[in-house]
Amino acid sequence: MNGMNIHDVLKHLPHRYPFLLIDRVISCEPGKTLVALKNVTINEPFFAGHFPRHPVMPGVLIVEALAQASALLSFKTMQAQMDEESVYYFVGIDKARFKKPVTPGDALILEVALQRHMRGIWKFWGEARVDGTLVSEAELMCTVRSLKDING
Repeated sequence: MNGMNIHDVLKHLPHRYPFLLIDRVISCEPGKTLVALKNVTINEPFFAGHFPRHPVMPGVLIVEALAQASALLSFKTMQAQMDEESVYYFVGIDKARFKKPVTPGDALILEVALQRHMRGIWKFWGEARVDGTLVSEAELMCTVRSLKDING
């Protein structure tokens, strides 16, 4: 499958500014891998408070960007779009490592690979790179839940 522009991304993810961390999908092979792009700009709201004299993207937001890429891969694998009846939760993270700071002007390339899908839990390996250099990696677990089940 070819990539997805921002309009396609918005159809698949519930996140909106300032929490949408995917600008576009470069490539996707449903059931296998997805590569996405996050352009990191000085206008990001977190830079005002996260080391203002030396702005660095918080590692937790890099992991969230990987989780959002994982959600996109899940939806493309299920051949489904987000709906008003369900929510996609990030339920676990293991082996997270942060190798190098991400700063304004960086193009953050997010690659996620589906490891397995069992009993409603999706497990992925994710890597984030800038200029080909690994800046972060993590194992991610996510699930889709019905809002009816959550809210009673």
